[in-house]
Amino acid sequence: MEEVLYTVSEVSELIKTNTAYVYKLISAGLLPVLKLGSYKIRRSALLEFLERSEGKDLTNPSEIKEIQFQ
Repeated sequence: MEEVLYTVSEVSELIKTNTAYVYKLISAGLLPVLKLGSYKIRRSALLEFLERSEGKDLTNPSEIKEIQFQ
């Protein structure tokens, strides 16, 4: 059975970033969470976030831009 909920740490490993950046995504309202003691992210919410974000530069979650290929 696949995991339904991930911790912030697990999400950071899955998307190859650090936990501070995942918290920025959460604070910016880009990645929805549940509070069950600590933040949990549904697998489906993570997949939806990744799909919505494809082709976007999320370096600064408060200033999302389209990726510009030179």
